[in-house]
Parts: sequence; structure tokens; C-alpha cells
Amino acid sequence: MNIKKIGLTALAGSLVASSAFAGEMSVAGGASINVEHINGGAADTGKAWSMGNQLTFSGSGELDNGMTVALSFVIDQGDDEMTSETSPFDSHSVTVSSDALGSLKFSGEGGSSATSALDTTAAGDIWDAYDIASTVHPTGIGGGSNSMLYTLPALMDGLSLNASFNPSGTSTESAMGYSATYTGVEGLSISYGSGDGTTANTSADAMKASYAYGPVTVAYSSYEYDADGSTSDDDTTSYKVSYTVSDEISVSYGTETIERPTKEDVETSRISASYTAGGMTITATMDEIENMDGSTTATQDRERWALGASFAF
Repeated sequence: MNIKKIGLTALAGSLVASSAFAGEMSVAGGASINVEHINGGAADTGKAWSMGNQLTFSGSGELDNGMTVALSFVIDQGDDEMTSETSPFDSHSVTVSSDALGSLKFSGEGGSSATSALDTTAAGDIWDAYDIASTVHPTGIGGGSNSMLYTLPALMDGLSLNASFNPSGTSTESAMGYSATYTGVEGLSISYGSGDGTTANTSADAMKASYAYGPVTVAYSSYEYDADGSTSDDDTTSYKVSYTVSDEISVSYGTETIERPTKEDVETSRISASYTAGGMTITATMDEIENMDGSTTATQDRERWALGASFAF
């Protein structure tokens, strides 16, 4: 739904002097119903049902000087960073942009750095379905609260350049990163990013590529995290092949490998299918994980199936 012509005062006084202007705000929502079952080891505890719900408020308008200011605010009951101060509020940001200057996005919560924007694996973070005790999670850097992401003006068709900055906080250091994405060839997308972490002597490099030819899309990603002492490093490599059967139906197969020094490789794989009609999407997945905690213990090999129905409005 749209709530039109709400007066907005866009950062007057903190940026440049400007009068109030007429903008437009809109609300988009999503909801889902899900069921999953994980077995293997001691994990065979029956089926788990869950619900997802989210509202995204967004608004934008043009200042007297020609710049555009956009606001985004998300309410999500499933926010994984719930606190007494923020629950149930999720990511929120303000973006100031123009054709000549590019765009600067400041995220109060849930922001991406030039590197973290690329750290989702090609297969879609299969590991996340098993990361109950945070034992699988690959180490990410950058982004989060009070982060800045700057997108340069277009330099050439198909090329996008970004730079990010995380100011220092309590017991943290400032961090910078950069990334580039090229989409100048039909069906092809290539991205590379590199940056520092807010923890001293940490850095990450991310690379993603995908190519679509007819109904087939092949994707690859590599994410490398480095820190002082080799035991803290981890590398995540992923592949995915997708086939679009029709406008409504698609199937895919993906894998991930997480490598850590002194531990066994964590191996995941997933086959999935989806059906979309209007604003409804039904998905079915079957996946598995080996050496979940980086050991060869038999209870750390598990399988999972899941069904979900999501709705956008």
C-alpha cells in the first residue's frame, strides 16, 4: 500500500540547507509458513514449524539542490539481533544520492560493507540451516550497525564500484573495503571485494560469478577470511546450477565447502525446487551436512528436508 505525499524533512541542517519537500512513502510486506525436519545423530527430534513476517517502510524525495534522499526501515519479528531496545525492529538506513555524486548509504543497523555484500555463497548459505550453536558460521567482516557504503557514479556501462567504512567503536578498529561488479556481458555477472575487519589484523576477500545461458544458470563463489594466527582463518567455496523449467517452476543443486586449519572440512549440498504464482512461492528442499563441527564424529553428519510457502504483498 502507498501513503502518499507525506512531508519529509531530509537531514536539513546536518547536510545542506533545504526546505521541507513532498515525498512518498510505501510499505511492502512478506510472510511465510515453514516446516523442516533434521535427522542424524541426536538431532532427530521431529518436525519444527515456524513463521516469518516482515514489513519494509521506504520513502524518498528530491531536495531543492537536486539530490535524492531515501529512507528504509524494516520491522521483523524474527530479527536475529533482538534486544530490549530494538525488538522487533530490524535494519534501517538513509541514502543520499545524485547522478553526479553517486550514492552514500548510512545503515543504523543491518548494513553491508563492500565485502559482506558478497559473502552469501553461490548456493545460498546452506550451512545456516544447521548453525544452531554458531559452530558452522563462516567468519564475516564489515557492515552491521553505523556502517557506510558509497557507490560511485557510473563510469562505464555495466561497471559498479563501491567503497565502505565502519567507524571505530568500543574495542574495535575502523574498517574499510571496496568492491567492483561487472555486468556488461549479457547473462554474465562478476564481482570482487576486499576489506579489513573491525578486529585488528583481520581481512577478507570475496569473489562471485554467475552466467545464465537460456534456462541454465551456473554460479560460483569464494570467500576467504584471514586473521593473525592460521587457526583463525577460514575459506568458503560454493557452486550452484539452476534450471528454469518454466516461468513458474525452477530447480537447482548447490554445494558448499568450509575449510578451517586443524579441522575437517565442513561439506554441504542441497537440491531444491520452487513454484511461483503471483505473490506466492512454494519451495521444497533436501540438503545434508558432513563434519558439522569440523570433526568426523558420526553425530555431526545430518540431513534435512524443508517445505515453505512465502507471500509478498
